[in-house]
Order: sequence, then C-alpha cells, then structure tokens
Amino acid sequence: MARKVDGGGHARYTYRLRVSATARTRLEAEWGRCRWVWNECVARSGKAHWDGEECGPARLDRMLTQARAVTPWLAAGASVPQQQTVRDFAASRTKALKDIKDRLPVRRRAGMPRHKRKHGAGPTLNYTRRGFRLKDGRLHLAGGIVLTVVWSRPLPADPSSVRVYRDHLGHWYASFVVPAPIQPLPATGAVIGIDWGVKETVTTTSDAHDLPHPQHGRKAKERLSRYDRMMARRRPEKGQAASKGYREAQKWRAKTYAKIARQRQDTGRKWAKKVVRDHDAIAVEDFKPKFLARTSMARKAADAAIGATKQALIEMGRKHGRDVHLVHPAHTTMDCGSCGARTKHALPLSERTYTCTACGAVSSRDKNSARVMLVRAGLDPAGVEGARPPGPLVREAA
Repeated sequence: MARKVDGGGHARYTYRLRVSATARTRLEAEWGRCRWVWNECVARSGKAHWDGEECGPARLDRMLTQARAVTPWLAAGASVPQQQTVRDFAASRTKALKDIKDRLPVRRRAGMPRHKRKHGAGPTLNYTRRGFRLKDGRLHLAGGIVLTVVWSRPLPADPSSVRVYRDHLGHWYASFVVPAPIQPLPATGAVIGIDWGVKETVTTTSDAHDLPHPQHGRKAKERLSRYDRMMARRRPEKGQAASKGYREAQKWRAKTYAKIARQRQDTGRKWAKKVVRDHDAIAVEDFKPKFLARTSMARKAADAAIGATKQALIEMGRKHGRDVHLVHPAHTTMDCGSCGARTKHALPLSERTYTCTACGAVSSRDKNSARVMLVRAGLDPAGVEGARPPGPLVREAA
C-alpha cells in the first residue's frame, strides 16, 4: 500500500537577524504585550468554560479591543501581532478540543493552551502582510521596529507573513511564508526504492545513493562530555544563582547541540537533492522512528536523524515536481523483492541476509526491502535495477 505526496502549498524561508540594542528592547516589549494577551485568553476561555459560555475568536477579539481602549501600555504596541496571538490561541484551543471530541489517546492529544511565563517561553511575534514590509533589504515591522536581515538566499516570491523569534541561544530569526513554486527538473526515466535503517541511515536500490550513518553526534561526544563535566563541577546549590562559568559551559553545550542539528539537516538535504535530481519517481518507506526512542538503539537512531532526512526528501520532491510514494512499512523485511513471496516468520535483526526459499534469491536484507518499496509503489518498469520482472504476483509462503 502506497500513497503519493502532492506538490504545491507554501514554504518557510528562515534568515538570521542582526538586532540592535534598541530593536531588541522594542521586540522584547512587544513580546511582553503579546504574552499578556495570550495569558488573558487562557484565563477568559477557562472562565467561559466553567460558566458554560462560548468563547470563540470573535469574543476574544472584542476582549482585545476593549483592553487596548483602557490600557495605554497595551495600546502602545502594534495591533497586528496581538491579533495574531489571539488567532494562534484560538487555533491551539480548537485543535485540543477536536482531539478530545475524537477521543484520541491522551498521549496523542494536543494539550489545552497554558499560561506562558516570562522566563519560560521564548519570544515569538507573528505579522501578517499589513504588519511588515521589506525595504532596502531590511525588515520593517509595525511599531517602528527595523531589523537587518542576513540574506543567505533570495526569497522566491513576496511573503504573505513573517514570524520573528529568538532561539534558546539568544539568536533572532525571521521566518517568511511564501508560495512554494514548482521547479521541475529534467526527466531521467529512473526510479528508486528507499529503506531506512540504523546501521546505514538509507539503503536504496542504487548503491551510489546509499547514505551511511554520518555519526555527527558521536564525533562531538568528547566535547559534549567535557561541557557536561564543567557544568557538573559548577552546578549551583538549590535556590542560588548560577555562576558565570556554569552559564558559559551551558552556552557552549547548547551551541554544540545546535551545530550537530545543523549538520544532520545539511546532510539530509544534500542527499535528498541528489536523489531527486537523479530519479523521476521515488518509493519511500513511510517509517516513523519514534518507537526507536524506547529501545537500545535510541542514541544511534537519534543521531541518524531518520525523520528529518525523510522530511527533507519529501519537501525536495515536492519542490522539484517528482513523484514521491510513501509505502507502508508492514512486512517489508519479510517479502521477497523478486517474486513477492513472504517468509513464515519475522527475521531477527541479527540476520542481515535475506534468502528466499521460493525463488532462491539471495541479497542484503536492506537491499531486498528497498526493492520491495518499488514493487509496492508500482514502480517496476522493465530494465530498472531492483524491480520485479513482469508477470503475476504469486503470494506463497517461503
């Protein structure tokens, strides 16, 4: 069973910001107002729930209008990010109520919106088209805030909205939402099947497109261990403020983790670009690696960044108009990629060679699974490496 990923939609382009001291002060003041609006929405919606009243976006908008009329501190800020805060709260609350109505398990539900603490939530400001403009390469926000953007690449179209936020390292970013244009690539006539793994991040039907485990986290383990020891030696007593050495070690540790995340993302995008450029159709195992976090392979699986690499491949295929088929992963290690026969028992992880007793095919376990992806997605033209030969698919026990 396979489903095709559609193209189009929107994309986010994120850029680093150079923020002056004046702009930083104004951004933090604007965030303080938006945080107050969010917390007021939480309180008002909670009270309306206990009173048995409706509390939708329209009522919260009226609440904001009344609050701005009687609170000079709130009215001193721009109305656009405050209105977007109300809409973000309404969307979050609607999603939580829908999950409750659909009776999803508690672990899968989106929780109800909670209060945002001053030192617990990072600043995030959303602006629609009437709340910002780009002029001379600089970002002008409502309220007279001017920011310098580090244009690492040009925007493909005029943005419809922007999100200005600060990460845990104190760096400011601007994330623009733009239409995602299709940039078709020349046809190649080739197809590929992709299987995810831990020993190798990606195994494909083409040896040239396999992705070995990059081990970015393992390479940085020595530095991370050093910072952990520095923090342990300088850990403050309960109730005491952290020392300068502790804060510096904490910052270095956070920077190292951020670098590892960027390396994983860069590796996944470069590999996805190569696969999409060389193939017209791609059959991908719709693998969800979340369960690996509860196994002995959790650390290595997290370092492989399977989820991020898979998402990069899907986005790259959508961007360039390639056909990406997501294949259900059930029994992909038990089926034969040549004749379609299925073994009577699941293969243990220690067995890395697949041998079909029906047709006698012998191949690597992961390579066989990659060929199964092609067969299940219906991508089996004559002459393609790893494809099943034409003929009826006979399902028999191997």
